[in-house]
Amino acid sequence: MAMSGGIDSTAAALLLLEQGYDIVGCTFHTRYTKPASLRAAQALAERLSIEHHVLDLDERFQSCIVDYFCDEYMSGRTPNPCVRCNREIKFGELLRVADSLHCDGIATGHYARIVQQPTEECNRYFLQMAKDETKDQTYFLWQLSQEQLSRIIFPLGDFTKSEVRAYLAGKGFEELSHQGESQDICFIADDYRSFLKEYATSHSEMSKAFVEGDYRNAEGQIVGRHQGFANYTIGQRKGLGIALGSPAFVTNIDTSRNEVFVGSYEDLLRTSLTLHNICFYGNPSQPVLARIRYRSKAVEASIEFGSRNDCTLTFATPVWAITPGQSCVLYQDNCVVGGGIIE
Repeated sequence: MAMSGGIDSTAAALLLLEQGYDIVGCTFHTRYTKPASLRAAQALAERLSIEHHVLDLDERFQSCIVDYFCDEYMSGRTPNPCVRCNREIKFGELLRVADSLHCDGIATGHYARIVQQPTEECNRYFLQMAKDETKDQTYFLWQLSQEQLSRIIFPLGDFTKSEVRAYLAGKGFEELSHQGESQDICFIADDYRSFLKEYATSHSEMSKAFVEGDYRNAEGQIVGRHQGFANYTIGQRKGLGIALGSPAFVTNIDTSRNEVFVGSYEDLLRTSLTLHNICFYGNPSQPVLARIRYRSKAVEASIEFGSRNDCTLTFATPVWAITPGQSCVLYQDNCVVGGGIIE
């Protein structure tokens, strides 16, 4: 059981104990782990009388997640660190530890469900959206393998967040039940730009990402100076530091020329995109619902597969601010049927 000491992992652990499972708790530790979180997880394990292990993943996390996160921004792209972390760290490493401790499966406090359905090839495990669609986390889990899904339990998939809080309060965890939400990126306490700048100071080849350059409009005219392309992402409006007489958004980032393009809201509307590293195991004759970022509404789209490991999605209605580096996750019947990385 992955344990952070927070609301969701605590509720998940309690539910599994009630269902008769024997639990071994595991908490990941990196240089970014808050001591209070580690103490909370250890205190919970002691309170529940379960075995608990602290797993030092600092070097692995730094090389696999943090370096990737910074490299993508330095390349003018916007990464999804949580997607990679779930596949490689949270579930990849957790399965390795589970095997070493002779555990049959792993569990976390994610809001998602797993179902098994027949396909032409086999009975396949699918991620299914959680009961609480406002907290659903399947977007971040789309890269999990069949091996991982076959051994995962998501105890909170059939609960809403308010039901989880009420459940905890009823089990004597009144104070914890009122705890706030965790931050989106666990290794960044404040603004990610400050984190990137600090990272770049120790990686001299990346300092170019913070060199001032030109803003250009849709016609290619220079309209101002930017503070380094790593400070920007597609669709960004705040913090541009320019006044054009109407709302301006980042529409493109040209790292080779150190130029950031700005335009109107309408300039960011698109009807298609290209995905690479595509995986798809749904019904190819049926449309999909595609989500181009975690908080965006899923939009109906058709798929045209390329000759390589890529595809083109064509949307039924225009979507806004398609962002290279982000995941696009594909759904059919509330189940994840694939995904890819936006080019």
